[in-house]
Amino acid sequence: MKKIIYTAVILFIAAGFSNVKAQVKIAFVDSDVIIKQLPEAQTVQKKMEELQKQYLDTISMRENDLKSKADDFKTKYEDAQKQLESGKLSGDQAKNVEAQLTEMQTEIQKLDQDLASYKQEIQQTLVNTQASLFKPVKDHITSVISDVAKELKYNMVFDKQSDALIYGDKDIDITFKVMEKLNK
Repeated sequence: MKKIIYTAVILFIAAGFSNVKAQVKIAFVDSDVIIKQLPEAQTVQKKMEELQKQYLDTISMRENDLKSKADDFKTKYEDAQKQLESGKLSGDQAKNVEAQLTEMQTEIQKLDQDLASYKQEIQQTLVNTQASLFKPVKDHITSVISDVAKELKYNMVFDKQSDALIYGDKDIDITFKVMEKLNK
């Protein structure tokens, strides 16, 4: 909100020193309120929650599997230690147990790495899915904001949540004048 006020003050000062005769009108919207109350956005949010739950269930299942294998490894390792200490294992049996433990440990490490990779992939998938599902909703909201701004003759509309400019009247855009000056 401070950024909006700061930007507005700068624009009013700039407008006061320029040849612009019209008054600059600024408005803001609270995108969180709009998104929470818009049925389209709620539908997308529900889809995202369902998808997230599916992924979390899969992750939980894989974590439980990993924990179970790690517990089995720990038990087998402790049993092997006890048998070695008591002299119950011959040389060949000890090598066989060691090979089994090494194989179990390798499998556990691979499962752990696979789980970490899966979590990263899922996180990226969720971000991409959310962006693609929300894009039409955001485009619709932005379009309606532009229409309302034009109808009410606002020159700029900011988003209260992100301090982003959502709508800017082309009449107050000085991009090309700045470019001209920079290129001189």
